[in-house]
Amino acid sequence: MAGYVPHTDAEVEVMLGFLGLASLDELFSVVPDTLRLAARPHDGGAARFLEMAEGLGEPDVLAEMERLAAANTACTGPGVPVDRGLVCFAGGGAYDHEIPEAVRALGSRSEYVTAYTPYQPEVAQGVLQALFEYQTMVARLSGLAVANASLYDGASACVEAANLAAAVTGRGGVWLSRGVHPHWRSTMDTFAAGSGLSLVDAPLHDGLTTWAVPPAEPPGALVVQYPNYLGCLEDLDAARRAADASGALLVVALDPVAAGLLRPPGESGADVVVGEGQPLGTPLSFGGPYLGLFACRLDHVRRLPGRLVGETVDVEGRRAYVSTLRTREQDIRRERASSNVCTNQTLIAVACAIQMAWLGTSGLRELALRCARATRYTRESLLAIEGVEPLVGAPTLREFAVRVPVDPAVVVDRMVDEGFLAGIALDDEAGVGGGAGTGPGLLVAATERRTRRQIDAYATAMAKVVR
Repeated sequence: MAGYVPHTDAEVEVMLGFLGLASLDELFSVVPDTLRLAARPHDGGAARFLEMAEGLGEPDVLAEMERLAAANTACTGPGVPVDRGLVCFAGGGAYDHEIPEAVRALGSRSEYVTAYTPYQPEVAQGVLQALFEYQTMVARLSGLAVANASLYDGASACVEAANLAAAVTGRGGVWLSRGVHPHWRSTMDTFAAGSGLSLVDAPLHDGLTTWAVPPAEPPGALVVQYPNYLGCLEDLDAARRAADASGALLVVALDPVAAGLLRPPGESGADVVVGEGQPLGTPLSFGGPYLGLFACRLDHVRRLPGRLVGETVDVEGRRAYVSTLRTREQDIRRERASSNVCTNQTLIAVACAIQMAWLGTSGLRELALRCARATRYTRESLLAIEGVEPLVGAPTLREFAVRVPVDPAVVVDRMVDEGFLAGIALDDEAGVGGGAGTGPGLLVAATERRTRRQIDAYATAMAKVVR
């Protein structure tokens, strides 16, 4: 409860004294005035960012909060006029999906929101069962035998997959596709500096990874994204052949929504499947917190990072759930573990489980199909504009990249004035502009929330901006 109790005046004075400051005004002096709400003196001159009259009733407080919140610019849903917010056509790993009210209602129940780490299974059966169901659905989505109870996000899951592969093969080399999300590649590069992993880029050609030239040293892992960052559908069979030729494990970073239409990576020979779970039940949330998906073959279960929930029976023979295979990380043998990550994103994983159960197999397929259709219509609408061309020629599914006659960063800025979050400006120097000298571009995504009317308005605005 301590995290929910406001600091007392005495605590504030101790904190200021420790910092050598005279007032809260001095503490917050580094924050530009333009970023502050109107403040007035309070308790000896200290300025507070949010000031309200004393003794307000709950309805009055809520009304004031809504008035202040109305000053924010937010993404809009179907049917909401453009002039009331930005219509989102950006993706790149975080997507503006519809979240059913059932997910919000069930995921907000006190049993989940207030639940602590389930060290005592006898009092945590509800949370443990929810996580077990989550694991089951992620395993089915990936086409692999076992999944953990989630990790922090997709990038950290990718790092853990490389760690697992290095432990299994005894090799620290990682052949990393340039089609993997640039933030994920940056995260892997950061962790590699401390873990001893050696990253080798596999280049893109026309949007797809080229595995033809092996690195000098046989790698322990090949990592490919499916679909990749540019939205292109990678050839997993080719990646599997390259992994077999070098004796490496194949790690596939899967889009969980696109999985509704694609063959599970496990059926294409993936040894480990990771992913970003945000599209399933988590709002954009200003970039996080999100959810890391992780699944692997049963052969590697004892090297699985994070928490794993298992099903067993109690002394009376009734079905029960427990945390299992924990000791190699949390309690003993830490120096022999491929990872010391022992936690998971429980609340977000529960929301993801509710979303997947709510959709079911047919619902996930319909969701993916609606996204694919919206993306195709958006792509055709943009390519009809003079000067807009495909950045790469490979087939796409979930999003796509185009070359525009104006600097993509300028296009994004100008489209804000038109009421749209236009997409993500691609920088060729960062290795995501298509590779092979394709130059910078614009990455565009359209989810099931985008209506034909919104897409038509987006294309009209784009034609105006790039003129």
